[in-house]
Amino acid sequence: MNYLSAENISKAFGEQVLFSDLTFGLARGDRTALVARNGTGKTTLLRILGGKEQSDTGEFTFRNGIKVGYLEQLPELEEGQTIEALILTANTPVISVIRRYEKAVAESTQNHTPEAMKALEAATNEMDRVQGWDYDRRLKQLLDLFRITDTSQQIDSLSGGEKKRLALAMVLLDEPDFLILDEPTNHLDTDMIEWLERYLSRSQLTLLMVTHDRYFLDRVCNRILELDQGQLYLYQGNYGYFLEKRAERTLQRQTEIDKAGQLMKKELDWLRRMPKARTGKSKARIDAFDGISEKAKAVVDEGQLRLQVKIPRLGGKIRELKHISKQYDEIKLIDDFSYKFAKGDRLGIIGRNGTGKTTLLEIISEQAQPDEGSVVTGETVVTGYYRQMHPTWKPSQRVIDAVKEIAEIVELKNGKTISASQFLEHFMFPPEAQYKMISKLSGGELRRLHLLTVLIKNPNFLILDEPTNDLDLFALNKLEEFLLGYEGCLVIVSHDRYFLDKLTEHLFVFEGKGVIRDHYGTYSDYRRRKEQELQERSNEAIQDSAAKHGKAGRTAGGGDKPDVPGSKPGTKESTSGSYSAERLMSSASLGSAKTKLTYKEKLEYEKLEPEIEALEKEKATLEQEMNAGSGDYAELQKKGERITELIEQIDKKMQRWMELGQYV
Repeated sequence: MNYLSAENISKAFGEQVLFSDLTFGLARGDRTALVARNGTGKTTLLRILGGKEQSDTGEFTFRNGIKVGYLEQLPELEEGQTIEALILTANTPVISVIRRYEKAVAESTQNHTPEAMKALEAATNEMDRVQGWDYDRRLKQLLDLFRITDTSQQIDSLSGGEKKRLALAMVLLDEPDFLILDEPTNHLDTDMIEWLERYLSRSQLTLLMVTHDRYFLDRVCNRILELDQGQLYLYQGNYGYFLEKRAERTLQRQTEIDKAGQLMKKELDWLRRMPKARTGKSKARIDAFDGISEKAKAVVDEGQLRLQVKIPRLGGKIRELKHISKQYDEIKLIDDFSYKFAKGDRLGIIGRNGTGKTTLLEIISEQAQPDEGSVVTGETVVTGYYRQMHPTWKPSQRVIDAVKEIAEIVELKNGKTISASQFLEHFMFPPEAQYKMISKLSGGELRRLHLLTVLIKNPNFLILDEPTNDLDLFALNKLEEFLLGYEGCLVIVSHDRYFLDKLTEHLFVFEGKGVIRDHYGTYSDYRRRKEQELQERSNEAIQDSAAKHGKAGRTAGGGDKPDVPGSKPGTKESTSGSYSAERLMSSASLGSAKTKLTYKEKLEYEKLEPEIEALEKEKATLEQEMNAGSGDYAELQKKGERITELIEQIDKKMQRWMELGQYV
């Protein structure tokens, strides 16, 4: 069943043709990643499908009746209002249904005509279909998950990351059938990314997304569409399969180019020897030569980043953090942290957004001062600091001129030198791109230019703050090759788990409230250890819950009988509240001289049994989820606390049910 059909889609900006005559389709359940180099039109294609931009030619259609959600790379949220106002006025499918229902209710109240009642019935059915009745609850859950707790905040005051998280929450809230995502993991920390990864993997959504997160792509997607030099190539498999088949395709294409080059030489030789009098056959051969020549001159542009710049030698003293503390207002970000950097350190820094990762980088680089403690830096240390925010470029300046302002010649490790232009080529800026105005560069190109201007200074202590944002998969692979050969100290803050696994062997883990833990090992090692700890804590919580139940039952009735799930209160098999028949009898003996229930007490008694059953059911569900070990530690902790609350509520309601039951 096709959910999307696109035919002959083309788009150009002036003389720059991004793509032409693209034809493809997505069936229900397809989870497709769109892969291409920066600047070749990935975001533009998604904007066209999301209704934000018009194509030059072609058309596309979504299947009738399906809900389509679109998350932009840089969400455009209307400013000048609060988050709450934005949500209430958002033009989303669910909000639209709620508005129609409210209007139908108002009209049916004022006018009891058959038409008004029919409209109300239709609106009610629509509310059922989109699950609009519990919209507020689901909204609060998602906003809490994405750590948006103050809905009175002005949109203008939100950071780029907060806007992205708010937009993602609003898209998921509508529970679309077809979801278009442009870099959904940007500005999310690893906990959020892994939650989103699980959510998308388990849902029945049809997906089309652009992402540079290779673990995310590999675990969520089952198809890959590659846009290469204006053509689409389909790979039916995950990221690993794509890499294998793409390498085969690239090799085959290079072989064809080599063969065309050999044939072109033969044809050139023939043309030079050909007599002036041309037959029809010779004219056809001359015409065919143009096609051979074009193919022979084609280039398999894989980009190169395989160079090692010469860096100053590090001395015995590199950099030491001594009892560093830092807080802003009442929020403690770093509390008494010490570390001594050694030669060859390759450190990754992870933790939730807002816990102080960038603050630590600012202190390490001596761009900010700690409240307490000190930073001691060796004389031979040359720091290169790549920040999340781009530097302020002159928009009318050309790329090559911006680089030449820093250095015209770069010295390599082997003693040779290369020009600024050659250095740019290594960073996938071919000669024609070097003369582009900076204002015309894509987000990924700006990232590469920023990184290049940091590395061209030959630092021996390199700090990278989220370097993978906006880079395409090909640029990421080449950047990793470069950094694998880097011999200085390397410190990376990143939410890209693949990137961290490949380049770091030691982690600083920000746990909040100023606590920073050392973990020696890769990110995958850390996650395995955390999952093991979560499972152990989950088991402990279940055992504690069971012990509390058993103790309650034994205290009340002195029995130690096994519990049987699912029974109603008052039976011998009643278990979830651990109430045995003996306890009921014991409770009954505590009655007073009262002989009859009031009307209010009778209503209360009738409500207690279904209330207890509902609480028991919720508790059983939570215990099952905890036993499965799913979710992160924070989720499991919340579930454990909720189980404790439920036990107390069940105890109170059971006690009251038994007290009233004596007089029924």
